[in-house]
Amino acid sequence: MFKRIKSHITPFNWIFLPCIIIFSFWLMFHTFSYSNGTMQIATKAWSDFGGHIPLIRSFSFGNNIPPEYPLFPGEPIRYHFLFYFFVGLLEKLGLQIDWAFNIPSSISFFLLILTIYYLATTLFQSRAVGFLSVFLFLFNGSLSFLEFFKIHPISFTIIHDVFTNTAFPSFGPYDGKIVSAFWNLNIYTNQRHLALPLGLFLLFVFYIVKYDQQKKVLPLFLSTVFGLLLGLLPFFHSGVFIMFGLTLVTFFLLFPRQRKAVFMILVLGGLLSLPRILFLKETATFTPYINLTYLIQEKLTFLSFFRYWFFNLGLSFFLIPLGVMLSPKLAKKVFIPFLLIFFVGHSVQLSLEIAANHKFFNAFLIGGNMYSAFLLVKFWKLHLFTKPLVIFALFFLMLSGIIDFFPIKNDSYMELADYPKNPDVAWIMKHTPKKAVFLNSSYLYHPASLAGRKIFLGWPYFSWSLGYNTLERDLLRKKLFNESSLPDFCQSIKKHNLMYVSIENDPSRDFIINKDFFDINFVKSYENPNTQLIIYALQTGC
Repeated sequence: MFKRIKSHITPFNWIFLPCIIIFSFWLMFHTFSYSNGTMQIATKAWSDFGGHIPLIRSFSFGNNIPPEYPLFPGEPIRYHFLFYFFVGLLEKLGLQIDWAFNIPSSISFFLLILTIYYLATTLFQSRAVGFLSVFLFLFNGSLSFLEFFKIHPISFTIIHDVFTNTAFPSFGPYDGKIVSAFWNLNIYTNQRHLALPLGLFLLFVFYIVKYDQQKKVLPLFLSTVFGLLLGLLPFFHSGVFIMFGLTLVTFFLLFPRQRKAVFMILVLGGLLSLPRILFLKETATFTPYINLTYLIQEKLTFLSFFRYWFFNLGLSFFLIPLGVMLSPKLAKKVFIPFLLIFFVGHSVQLSLEIAANHKFFNAFLIGGNMYSAFLLVKFWKLHLFTKPLVIFALFFLMLSGIIDFFPIKNDSYMELADYPKNPDVAWIMKHTPKKAVFLNSSYLYHPASLAGRKIFLGWPYFSWSLGYNTLERDLLRKKLFNESSLPDFCQSIKKHNLMYVSIENDPSRDFIINKDFFDINFVKSYENPNTQLIIYALQTGC
């Protein structure tokens, strides 16, 4: 065993591994940083971080045990929160938020790349396949470059156009284009909790492959570890939990030698995850149902399916199945759960937003890229005349990913003043209880959210996508702000444990605030004439 591990430590690895470590840290710190009391958030991460930062701060500066979603308090949390709990814990222990957030994110992304490399290397007994699998992961093979060339026709300035590009050529379904937004690295800079569970899932596949190649059984220690990890996954990422479960069942059937170990993982992980699964079932307002179209806008036919996935997978649409056909028997068996993962993503709508199924295709493509890489390496070695074909294929497998990299590199920043500089956040932190809930008149990056407190309703999209009834709460929020009956108002705020009302300067507000009602019935605890934030303590009038 020692010799097998040692054989992977080559001079090339001493260059490759530090490079991916440096790249992982650069990617995360480039999209989120902190300087002089101000958060600097990449504009392409601004929306997602509007949900992540309040969740982190609810653990670091607030009191969110047992956990509730801080943008929709009063109900148990439905979001897989464990990664953000860990980040909040690091900040609570004294680490600055950018370090607390970026270090786990960077390590997670690095570990994902590492598992891709070693799984592909072990599965096909080729470092070239492992190396190429990583590059196909980093630089997606979609045909989004066609959209880029529509805006930037090929000319002598095309290289300059690519290097200075600031927008993703295709960002479907949000821009109406066919190529999805979910293939570029933006998905990992924004959804920081995705990389680690994907990496742990691939690590399990790696160990099954490794021990089966050696005709050995997965050791009891590793079975226990993976059982514990499976039990934690519903708190970490529910989508990857489903993928892991599918893979375990498939491997139980396909790998007789590993059957006892896999069964132990299933039992241990199932028992540990059962309370979370039952809780989600009891609180669910959404029932999964069959949806065969995913993001295909046209009527589902063979041609519409082919068109959608050819544009989204590019040459991999052909290379993956061909690579599977030519791969060894063990590799063929390993591909089956990845195919099932694709099938589930394309046939079952698991949440209110079908686009959220993208993580199933992210996982499928990670696995599929290994078979494309295997095929390309095989063709490279086949004959001198096949080498130009491989170079041609690689160019088009990486072109969109190269173009998609520069909007991340060239992204600008939104600045968000934190408590050292923002007096509103500082006052809330100092003068309100950690479990306080605010009736808020504005949504995104509310000062109470930055202070770790909960707001009655955050940006509705976040809570809606988790299955919370945002429409009902939004109507109630508007009614409370325009209330004239103190008994009715007090009854509602006591029911929802509201402690403060905050009125912010929001020109986009589409409802009326009866400010006289609050001035007459409640004590104004805080007012900032510069930001025009006013906070009333509700216990003074109810």
